[in-house]
Formats: sequence, structure tokens, C-alpha cells
Amino acid sequence: QLVVILVASPSVKTEEQLTAEKTWYNTEKVWLVHKDGFSLATLLKMETGCLPEGKVKIRLESDGSLLDVDEDDVEKANPPAFDRVEDLASLQYLNESSVMHSLRQRYGSNLVHTHAGPNMVVINPISAPSMYSEKVMQMFKGCRRDDTAPHIYGLAQAAYRNLLTTRQDQSIVLLGKSGSGKTTNCQHIIQYLVTVAGSTNRTFSMEKWQAVYTVLEAFGNASTCMNGNASRFTHIVSLDFDQAGLVTSASIQTMLLEKMRVTRRPDGESTFNVFYYLMAGVDSSLRTELHLNHFAESSAFGIMPQTKAEDKQRASQQFSKLQAAMKVLGISGDEQRALWLILGAIYHLGAAGTTKGFHARVSAGRKQFARHEWAQKAAYLLGCTLEELSSSIFKHQAKGTLPRASTIRQASDENGTADAAMECLEAMASGLYSELFTIVISLINRALKSSQHSLCSLIIVDTPGFQNPRLAKRECGATFEDLCHNYTQERLQTLFYQRTFVQELERYKEENIELSFDDTETSTSLSVAVVDQASSQVRTVRTDEARGLLWLMEEEALQPRGSEETLLGRLFSYYGPAEGESKGHTFLLKSEKDHNFLLGHSHGTDWVEYDARGWLSYAKQNPASTNAVSLLQDSQKKIISSLLMNRTGGTTVLSGSVAGLEGVSQLSLRRATSMRKSFVTGVAAIKKKSLCIQIKLQVDALLDMLRRSRIQFVHCILPKADALKALSGSLFKGMECEAQGESGDPSLMQLDVALLRAQIRGSKLLDALRIYRQGYPDHMVFSEFRRRFDVLAPHLTKKHGRNYIVKDEKRAVEELLESLDLEKSSYHMGLSRLFFRAGTLAKLEEQRDEQTKCNLTLFQAACRGYLARQAFKKRKIQDLAIRCIQKNIKKNRGVKDWPWWKLFTTVQPLIKVQLTEDQMRSKDEEIQQQKLKLERVEKERNELRLNTDRLESRIADLLAELADERSTSESASQLLEAETSERLRLEKDMKDLQAKFDAMKKQFESQEMEVMEARLMKTSELNGEMDNDDEDAGGEWRIKYNRAVREMDFAKKKLQQEFDDKLETEQQSKRHVERKLADLQTDNEDLQRSVQQLKKKCQKLTAELQDTKLHLEGLQSRNHDLEKKQRKFDLEQNQAQAEVQRERSQREKLAREKDIMTGEMFNLRQQLQDKDTELCGMNVKVQQLEAELQDLSSQESKDEASLAKVKKQLRDLEAKVKDQEEELDEQAGNIQMLEQTKLRLEMEMERQRQTHSKEIESKDEEVEEIRRSCSKKLKQMEVQLEEEYEDKQKVLRERRELESKLLNAQDQVSQRDVETEKRLRKDLKRTKVLLADAQIMLDHLKSNAPSKREITQLKNQLEESEFTCAASVKARKSMELEIEDLHIQMEDMVKAKMSLEEQLSRLQREKNDLQSRMEEDQEDMNDLMKKHKAAVAQSARDLSQISDLQAQLEEATKEKQEIQEKLHSLQNQLEFQEQSMVEKSLVSRQEAKIREIETKLEYEKTQVKRLESLVGRLKENLEKLTEERNQHITAENREKDQNKRMQRQLRDMKEEMAELSKKEAEASRKKHELEMDIESLEAANQSLQVDLKLAFKRIGDLQAAIEDEMESDDNDDLINSGEEMDTDSEVEDRVDGVKSWLSKNKGSSKTMSQEGSLKSTSDETTHIPSLKKAHDYLGQFATEG
Repeated sequence: QLVVILVASPSVKTEEQLTAEKTWYNTEKVWLVHKDGFSLATLLKMETGCLPEGKVKIRLESDGSLLDVDEDDVEKANPPAFDRVEDLASLQYLNESSVMHSLRQRYGSNLVHTHAGPNMVVINPISAPSMYSEKVMQMFKGCRRDDTAPHIYGLAQAAYRNLLTTRQDQSIVLLGKSGSGKTTNCQHIIQYLVTVAGSTNRTFSMEKWQAVYTVLEAFGNASTCMNGNASRFTHIVSLDFDQAGLVTSASIQTMLLEKMRVTRRPDGESTFNVFYYLMAGVDSSLRTELHLNHFAESSAFGIMPQTKAEDKQRASQQFSKLQAAMKVLGISGDEQRALWLILGAIYHLGAAGTTKGFHARVSAGRKQFARHEWAQKAAYLLGCTLEELSSSIFKHQAKGTLPRASTIRQASDENGTADAAMECLEAMASGLYSELFTIVISLINRALKSSQHSLCSLIIVDTPGFQNPRLAKRECGATFEDLCHNYTQERLQTLFYQRTFVQELERYKEENIELSFDDTETSTSLSVAVVDQASSQVRTVRTDEARGLLWLMEEEALQPRGSEETLLGRLFSYYGPAEGESKGHTFLLKSEKDHNFLLGHSHGTDWVEYDARGWLSYAKQNPASTNAVSLLQDSQKKIISSLLMNRTGGTTVLSGSVAGLEGVSQLSLRRATSMRKSFVTGVAAIKKKSLCIQIKLQVDALLDMLRRSRIQFVHCILPKADALKALSGSLFKGMECEAQGESGDPSLMQLDVALLRAQIRGSKLLDALRIYRQGYPDHMVFSEFRRRFDVLAPHLTKKHGRNYIVKDEKRAVEELLESLDLEKSSYHMGLSRLFFRAGTLAKLEEQRDEQTKCNLTLFQAACRGYLARQAFKKRKIQDLAIRCIQKNIKKNRGVKDWPWWKLFTTVQPLIKVQLTEDQMRSKDEEIQQQKLKLERVEKERNELRLNTDRLESRIADLLAELADERSTSESASQLLEAETSERLRLEKDMKDLQAKFDAMKKQFESQEMEVMEARLMKTSELNGEMDNDDEDAGGEWRIKYNRAVREMDFAKKKLQQEFDDKLETEQQSKRHVERKLADLQTDNEDLQRSVQQLKKKCQKLTAELQDTKLHLEGLQSRNHDLEKKQRKFDLEQNQAQAEVQRERSQREKLAREKDIMTGEMFNLRQQLQDKDTELCGMNVKVQQLEAELQDLSSQESKDEASLAKVKKQLRDLEAKVKDQEEELDEQAGNIQMLEQTKLRLEMEMERQRQTHSKEIESKDEEVEEIRRSCSKKLKQMEVQLEEEYEDKQKVLRERRELESKLLNAQDQVSQRDVETEKRLRKDLKRTKVLLADAQIMLDHLKSNAPSKREITQLKNQLEESEFTCAASVKARKSMELEIEDLHIQMEDMVKAKMSLEEQLSRLQREKNDLQSRMEEDQEDMNDLMKKHKAAVAQSARDLSQISDLQAQLEEATKEKQEIQEKLHSLQNQLEFQEQSMVEKSLVSRQEAKIREIETKLEYEKTQVKRLESLVGRLKENLEKLTEERNQHITAENREKDQNKRMQRQLRDMKEEMAELSKKEAEASRKKHELEMDIESLEAANQSLQVDLKLAFKRIGDLQAAIEDEMESDDNDDLINSGEEMDTDSEVEDRVDGVKSWLSKNKGSSKTMSQEGSLKSTSDETTHIPSLKKAHDYLGQFATEG
């Protein structure tokens, strides 16, 4: 495995390799793509015309068979050297088959990691190979990406290196399907970072992280259809680093936990692992405490113990590991026991079950549990009574207000649904487990937190992968939890798309860089919009605006008649395919099964079927789940309630959506604040309590946190669909997985090609590689590039100077690039930054590292030379000091026996010993006092610093809360404004409709009057004519009438015949046009297919052309490098030749110097011989003088004068002899030194001759090798250029052939008949017009054509509007009264809004004042801190001065003692000189020395006085420091008071906002009640209108009868008229009574709450008898008439 990690050094290709490549290029190997995969084949060259157009002939390499295949099914293959390429971007031909072939080859060789441009592809090795060890980690430590092979450790090292160099947050996002190894790679990344980076005080060890993931796998993993140990939650690991690169703290945040898996799950899947661990591994005492000695026969949640002995044993071992991991994390025994109690209670709740006859109005009691004893056990474990547990689960309304969906739930309960009790029980269990999981995460973060200062962080995101039951060959649909996890993966894939394509292309566009890249695929935003597209306004009712599935679920849950059918109907109306639209235009399709739908994930490559049954229950907040928290908080067991008391209040802001936001470090607080902002801004502030919208908000918060960092993506690939079903994918599972990995099962190392192709297409990997190859992935700002790579051009630095100010950065960068001699195609100059091709920046970094190494080497040499010179100087000073000491010792030996010296040495130390001791003691005391004061000041300064940090954090929290409140108020005001605008618009529409209705009514009445008048005039004319004419005239009129009737019949028949003929001709033309349209549609489809094929061919050709272009650029860059090497070689050769010439000249110079030295040596030898002869003569003279001396000594009679003269001559002679001997010694030493230099020079010349000859030979050999290699490379390049030229000629030939074909086709077309051409042109124009009209109609229908359901809704609405318009005339007065009331309410609401805005403005002003005060206080505090720091620095300088002065004082005392000793010695010498009668000049010199010493003593006394004055000034400075400290303390107290006032004001503001929200809720409730009242009034008005119409009809009949009998009986007429008046008055009285009842009912609705609707219905029923009485009376009146 170590061989895999090492990078092979580049070597020159041999002749065999070159011939193999040449044969490969000549044969033209290709890949044949088919449904089972791809096969290697050879493309055969055929003559033109032998094969149909678009077909090619190939020969398969497997069996040698010949096939004729389409050109689209053939892709170019790469040479065998690229089979196991480490970076897919370096493939010569980039296509799908080549990528899959490289991945398959690497995977078969156990190389699971592959670079894909800036990203990484990791294929899950299924087993645990031995490539993840600490030895491998050390190999990647500190290395660059290009220095090592692809590995997940290399990616982690690159992220860590970027974090240290840029000081920016980094993040690693893992993408892939479920079971592709994302969690395992996340663990490997953390393992590498913790091991390589290290931590302060070794806080974070691998044992602790193993414990963390053991706990997470127990509480958050479960077995699914695709993975035996799948993560069922999203977790974010954050590692914080300091300036030194050490890990200071860590935290884990989790979201999207499948809490419903505790109670419900798909068939064949399990619940969370911790339940099985607990049931199998708990000891006897804890088992008795948890009441797990006997398990239930059945469980409502399906939690049953395992049956197999192997599974039980494995679960027991995992439970012991879990307990050990909790112990490592510092979770105490009581905390563990509390967790086991909650888990046991969940199990007992499932065993208790519920009765099926549950009704909402039944009182909460034991009858609602199916098995009371198990419910009693659950209540005991939770620390509450059975009644409390039952009321928390079943009796929600006893706890307080109703939840949002209480009315819907109440209605459903009243209908008698049998699953309501089970839903409440499941909600309680899921709420308990969700709270338990949050507690576990907080306990883990408690073990990982640290208060140390951190600089930046590295974030690792691990989410559950794509889940598709079809991949596991299951027929059931996916669940809502699978949709949430797939949606999260889609959002992360969208982030990858934006970072890879959108942002890069926008950056190129901004910098005026042209890049021809056609992105044919659409992004994942369409499939994401199906799930989470938000409305423009926050609505709770149905509208026609398109919204996503989550919003529709929220709306349908609030509707009384909402169901899954209506949910899917609305979803398909918004996002489903239109009529005639193909599958590729949409990502949402209907399924054959009921309540199912298909959603296309991963750019439409992965279609998942979802089962929507029961999804609306996820949108309804069951009160039992919220009661779970209060049940745990109010538990009588302290170990349970204490766990919830320890949690901070910050997590409640997110409504329990995100767990693990506790933290002490500044970075964790910043991440929590950023996540909190995602939940309190815009629409989120209103919808953050919605269960469905929380899913979108959580993913938004995750993406916002990732966008602030530099992201690196890891694409995890699943090799086979059923590979992980029986395996457990944990990293820390012990030796089992390692044993499996070492066994190396070959079946595990195989790939499913179809699955691999789908994953590559879904991840857009090829397009990402293509834009990485074609574009400029690395870029730098001009100033940064110049600053970083200025070291590579030292001549520019010398030219401009180090302090040169650059005015034009772009010009400076151009000069730098010219000096670097980079190829023009490897970089591009933008407007503000410099862009590089892939790999160019890495080469520049390598050159910079080499240059930096050389510079550091020179710097080290200079430093070492300086240190050596300083050491030599020190040695010289030491030598001088030693000589001085030796001289003083010699002098001391001369005077130590003097009696005065002894007396002086005895008395002198005793003179001022007491004075010096007192001074030293006082100075020591002062120093101790100063040290104590300094320590006290430092302590106070640290306390003040801690207080300021705490206050700053508190101020930040208050500001965040203030921003949250402000955003909430803004969103509420926006909602209020939207509602008011909507209300005003509706009122305006109603007024317009009313005006139209009045106008239509008037017009209708006028038309009726005109008709009646015309009829009366006609009848009167006819009557008059009939009275005046006689019988003959009547016959004529009858004849005319008959003739007119016959003419009318004839005209009718004629018109009918013409209409039938015209209809038949129109039908024939219609059929003809339909046939033509069908033909044109088929032709259009054929044209579209051909266009698609041409587009595919064009894309394929452009891809091949880009590959060829990139290959040509690579060859050009290689030629450029070879030219650079050649120039470098020529330069080195010239330098070597110059060095040879210099050595020759030095050799000649040395030969000349040798000749000169030999001549000098000969002269010295002659001088030595002369000196020897002189010495012999002198010896002879000495002997003669000695003889004479003996002769003279024998003569005793000679006088003393001659004797003294002889002695003097003798001494002179001896001195001369000594001088001669010294000169001889010097001459001998010179001769010897000259001989040594001669030998050294000869040896040096011989050594240089040998080294020079060896260097010349090695240079000649290198020159020959370089010439051979250059010739080989030139031959290879010539071959490649010839091949490129042949390819180019081939392309040109094909182009010419195509042009000739086009010309032939044009000639053939021109030779056709002119008439047919005109006819065809006319038909073409006609068809184009028809097609345009049809296209316009289709577009109009697509854009505006409503569905059948919408048409029926519109018809119903039209009928309702007509009915309401007819009814609104009769109920106008009541509606006007109600509108006036509504206006009054609106004015009240506007006044409340104005008061709210005034309060907000006042609070804003107060906030601004507080902020200004805080800023002033902060500035004062900063000034005080600056003064304090300056004072501390001044005190430190003063202390250093005191220490220096004390040292000077000590030196002065020592010098004083030495001077006194010298003085005594001089006095003794003076006495000795006086005694010995010395000269007076010596005495005067000694006296002058004495005076000088006395002046020195006076100077030392002045120095002592100056030191004392300095000490006094230091005391004054210390007093000033204490005064400033007291002032600082008072300022801090004042700031604390201001903070308290701010907190009080914030509390008041929160109370006011709460009151305003209550008022707003009350207004909305009143609005709802008024709407209900309006509906009831409309129903009453309808019934009254029917009765009144019947009464008026009967009155009309009675009036007609009365008019017939008026002439016969006048008295009866008077009586009848009197009775009619009485009846009219009585009817009017009844109508007034009804109006008074309506006004009373409306007044009662204004003052009453929810019961108002019920009371209004009761009032309506009480008034029905009065209406019946009116009806009976009218009937009686009719009979009497």
C-alpha cells in the first residue's frame, strides 16, 4: 500500500514505449457504448460510400467481431498510460466511457481515491482496507497535493493548508447516495486533522472522537433498505483552530433527525440501534430498574428484542462500548441512567398501546391505554403519575391554548377516527426521543467545548445520502423523511453547481474573459422548486400562485377539507407536465399507484417514487410532542429534570430544529448567530414554527454557513446497489472490518457500470471537469500575485528598490510575468486579477519554494557568519581579560606582604559595610513592594479584560435579540400592510361590481319597459284594425299572412341548405388541414430528432476539438519547457567554459607565484648561510674573549676600572650574541613556513587538477545525455506533430466532403421543377402560418389554459358570484352596516398600527441613543485601556531602569572598593617611595591619580542621588496608576448601570411586542368570526328571499282576482284592501324584526370570542319559528283572498 502512496518520479520514455504509443495512435481505439456498459474496439477506416451516413465499422477487441454502429455510440479511447490516471482532468480524451474505465481500473487496483479537478471522487471500498493508518497520515503531513497520490488525507491536508495560509474558514461537503461512505470519510478527515494538527494540552484525542461517533451511531443510525448502518440525521462537525494551527475547540450540530422512526418505519427497516443495544446489553440491576426483565409480546411501535443469538451478542458488546464511550466523554453515571430511563419509558409506551375506541371528548384516564401496567411502568420511569402522563398525551386542551391545527384535529376527532389516540402516543414518543437526542448532542458538545481563543474553523458536513427504494428492488414508495434527506442532497448539489459553473462563468464575464462553454443541462433548481418554492406573500389560504410541496402541505393542513388528493392535485397543476409535453421538460410525474408521484432528482437521472399517504400529519403540530418537554422538565426524578435544566436557552430560538448550538468559543457563537438569523429574517420569522417550513429553514441555515467559507466537495460513489445491506459501515467497529478488509474479497471490488454512469451524470462530473480544463480555475488579484511571486524576479526588486510604491499594478504584473517567462496560453490578464490554467500556479509555487529555500540558506549562512564573528570577538575580549587578571595577580603578589597593605585590606571593608547593607536592604524592600504592586495591577487588568469580554459578548447577544425582534416586527408590519391592501382591493372590487350590477339592473328595467310598451302598442293597433275592417279586409290579411308564412318557410329551408353545404365544405377543408397539420407535425418531429442528433454530434465534435486543442496546448507548453531547459543548458555550458578558462588563468598565475617563491627561498637560504658563517665568527670571538677574561682574572693586581670596563664589554657581547640567536631563530621559522606553503600549494594544485579533469568528464557525459534525450524528444514531438497534422488534414477533408455534399444537394434542389417549387413554397408558407398560429395557440393554452378542476372552480365561482350579486341587492343595507363596522375596525387597526409604528420609532431612537452612549463608553473604555497599557509599559520600563540602576550602583560600589584598594596600594607605594628616596616626579603622578580617584568618588555620589530621585518619580507614577485604576473602576460601574437600564428597556419592548401580537391575533380571530357571521347571514337572506318571492307572487294573484270582482262588490273590496294593508303592515313588522335580529346578532359577534359562532347559530334557530309564522300568515292571507 505504501507503494501506492508514493509519487513516481518523471522519467524519459523509452523507445519501446514510444513505439507502443505510436501503434496505439495509428490503430485509433474507441469505446463502444451499450446498455450493459462499454467495450474496447478498433475503428476501421472505410472508403466513402461503403456505409450509410452516420454509421461506422468497428472491430471488437474481445472477440474480433465486426459491427456497423452509429457514430453517436462511439467515443474515443485514451492510451493505456491513462488507465490509472490520478486526476481525471488530465485525460487526453475526456468522455464518459474513459472516465468510468479509469475509475474501474483504479478501483480494481484498490485505488479508491481519484482527483477530479479541484474535487475528489471516492468509491466506497465496502471493506476496510489498510490505507488509513497513522503511518500513512505522517506521509501526507505538510505535503502539497501534487507531491502525493490522491487520498482523503490529502484533501484534508489541502483544506488545513489553505486555512493556515489564508486565515479563512474552510468547509468540506460530502455528496453521494446512501451507503456511499460519506460518514466513514468524514471520520477519516477528523482523524487526520486531530492527529496531524494536534490540540492544545492534547485535549482532543482519537479516543474521544471514537467515543463521539460511537454515541452518534448508537442514537442516530439504523438499518435501511440500502445500508445496514445508515445515518438518519444530518450533522455538521466544526473544528476551531488558533493562530498556531492547533485545534482549540470543536462542536457538533445536528438537524433533520428522523424522530418518527421510533414509532413508524418502512417494512424491513429497523429503529435506532440504541434500543437493541439497551434490550440486549443492560445488566441485571439496571434491567430491574427499567422493568425490562420481561418483554412485551407486541409493541405498537414495533420495538422488539432481537431473536438471533449472534445479534444479541453483538448488541450486548455494542452496549458495553457505548457505556465506555460515554465514560470517555465525561457523561456521569446519573446522566447515563437518565438516558436509559427515557429510552425504557419509550419502549413501555409502545408496549402499552392505545384503545381503538378513542374519542376526543372522553376524559383522560386509564381506559385510553390498551395495557395499563405498561403505561404505569412508563410513568414511573419518567417520574410522573399515570394521570399526568395520560393527560399530557391525550388531553391537550387542559394545558392551555389550542395549537394551530386544533380546529382541524377537533373536526377529525369528532368524525370518529380510530387512529387519533395512536397519533397522540406516537407524537409523545417521538417528542421524547427528539429531546433525548438533543440532550445527547449537548453532552457531547460539553466534552468538546473550550474557552480558548480561536482564529478560524474547518466545517465538515455529512448528510444522509440519496434514498431510492427502486435501487434496492423494493416496490413501496419513499417516505417523507426520505424526501427531506433527498431535498438536502439536492440543495448541496445546487450549491456545487453554483460554485462550479455559475460563479465561474460570472467571474469570467466580469473580467472580460471569453470562454465557449455550452451548459446543455439544467441545474437542480427545478426539482428543488417543486419542494420548497415560496410564495411572494405569506398566505394561509389557497391561491393560484405556484408554491412548493412544503408550503402546500402547510396550507392543506390548515384547510378543513385538505387531503393528500387535493395536495397532489395542486402540486401537479403547478409543476406537472402539460398536455403533450414530454418527460424531459419537467421533474414531476404522476405514478400509476394512488397517492404516489415521481420526482426527478440529480438533474432528472434518478427518479424516486414517493408515497404521499399520511404526509399531512407531518404538517400538524400534535400537542403531545410539545408536552414531552414539559413532562421531562417537571419530572420528579432529579436526574431527568437536571438534564434539561443544564441546557442553555439559545437552542429554543430555533424551535428545536437544530441541536448542538451550545458553545463557549467565539466561532461557535458566531455560527449559532448566523443560523438563528436564518430563522428570524423575512418569511422565516412568520413560518419558523411551521413543521414543514422548518425543513427549508434548516437547509437554508446550513447553506448560509457554508457560503461564508471556502468549500471543497467530495463525491462519494456507491459501487453496487446491494453492497452495504449486510455490512456495517462504521470506522471504529474494531477488528472485524479490518479482518474483512485484509481478506480482500474480489467480488467486493467490482463496479456496477450502469449505477456508476447514473451517479456520474447526476453529479455533473464531466461538465465540471470540462470547465476546469477549458477555463482558468486558479486566479489571484494583481497586488497579491506581485507580493507573493516578487521573490522570483530579484532583478526587478533591485531595479525599483524594496520601498518602491507601485502605481499601476497591472503593468507591474506584466513585467513580472515577462521576467518569469511563462507561456502566453497558460494565463490570462483580467480587469482586476490574473487567471491561470490548471497546474500553472502550482508550478509557480514550487519555484517560489525553491527560491525561498535558497534565500533562507543564504540568510542562515550570513547569520552563522555573524555569530562566529561575535564569538571570535568575545574570545578576544576574554583573552584580554585573562591577561589583565594575570597582570593584577602578579602585582598583588608584589604587595601582599606589605604591612600597610594588610592593614588597608583589613580596615577598608569595615568602613562602609553597614551603610551598604542598609541601602541594599531598603532597595530590596522597595523592589518587593514594586513587584507586589505590579502583580496586583496585572491581576486587576486581567479581571477587567475578562469583564469587558463578557460585557461585549452580552452586548452582542442583546444586539442579536434586538435584531431578531426588529425583523419579527418588520415581517408582522409587512403582513399587516399586505392584508390592508388586499382588503382595500377587495372593497374596491366589490364597489365596482355593485356599480356594474346597478347599471345592468337599470338597463334591464328600461329594456323591459320598452318591450312592454311595444307590445301594448302592437295589441292596440291590431285591435283597432280588427274593429274597423270588414270581413273582406280580414280575408286579404289572412292571405297575406299565409303568403308571408310560406315565404318564411322557403327562406328557412334555403338558409338551412346553404348552411349545410357550407358546413360540409368547412369540414372537408378542416380534414384536409388536419391531415396537412399531422404531416407537418411528423416532419417537425423528424426535424427535431435530426436537430437533436446534429446537436449531439456538434457537442461531441466540439468536445473532441477542445480535447485536441488542450492536447496541442500541452505540447506547446512542453516545447516551451524544453526550450527553457535548452537555454538553461546553454547558459550552464557557457558558465562551465568560462569557469574552465578562469581555472586555467589561475593555474598559470599559481605557476608564476611558485617560481617567485622558489627564487625567494634560494635567497633566504643564502642569507642563512651567511648568518651561519657570522655566527661561527662570533663564537670564535667569544671564545677569544673568554680566554682573555681568564687571563685578566688571573691578574689580580689590575685595578677595578679595567675590570669594570671588561665586564661592560662582556655584557655588550652577550647582548649581541642573544640578538644574533633571535635573528637566526626568526630566519629558521620563516624558512620552515615557506617550505610548508610550498607543499600546500603543490598539493592544492594537484587536487584542483584532478577535480577539474573529473568535472570536465562529467560535463561531457551530461552534454551527451542531454543531446540524446533532446533528439529523442524532438523525434517524438515531430511524430506527434505529424499525427496532429494528419488529423487536421483529415478534418479538413471531411469538411470539404461535407461542403461538396451540400453543393450537390443545392444543385439537385435547383434542378427541380419551378412550378412544384412554387407550389411547395406556397404550401410551406401556408404551413408556416398554420404552424405559427398553432404554436401561438399552444403557447397561449400552455400559459393560460386552466385545468378541468380550475374550470369547474371558475364556473362555480361564476355561479356563486351571480347568485351573490342577485342576493346583494336585497341584503345591501345589512352589508353596508357591516362594511361600516369593518371600516371602524380598520380604523382601529390603522390607529393601532400607527401607535405601533410610533412605539417602534421611539424604540429605534432610544436604541440609537443607547448605541451612541455605548460607543462613547466604549471609546472611553478604550482610552482608559490605552492609558492603562501605557502606564503598565511605563512601569515595566521604570522597573527595568531601576534594575539597570541597581546594577550600575553595584558596579559603582565595586569600582569604589577597587579604587579604595588602589588608593591604599598607592599610599603604601608612596610611603615606600618616600622611604626609598624615590624621585619627586613619581610622587606628583601618584598624587594626580589620587585626585582623579576622588573626583570619581564624587561622581558616584551624584549617581546615587540621581537614582534616589528616580525612585521618587517612580513612586509618583505608581500613585497616578492607582488613581487611574480607580477611575476605570468607576467608569465600569457606570457602564454596568447603563447595561442594566438597557436590559430593562429591552424587557419592556418585548412585553409591548407580545401585547401587540396578542392584539393582532385578537383582530384576526374577530375577522374570522365576522366571516362566519356573514356566511350565516347570507344563508338566512337566501331563505328570506325565497319566502318573500313566494309571498309577492301570491299577493299579485290576489290583486288580479280582486280587480275582477271590483265592479260586483265594492264593500268587499274595501274590506280586502283593509286586510291587505294590515297584512302589508304585518309583513313590514316581520321584516323589521328580522333586521333587528340581524343587528343584534352582529353586535353579539363583535363582543364574543369563539363561542360567538355557536351562539349565532343558536340565535338563528330561535328565529326560525318567527319566519315560519310569517310564512303561514301569508299563506292564510292568500286563501282568504
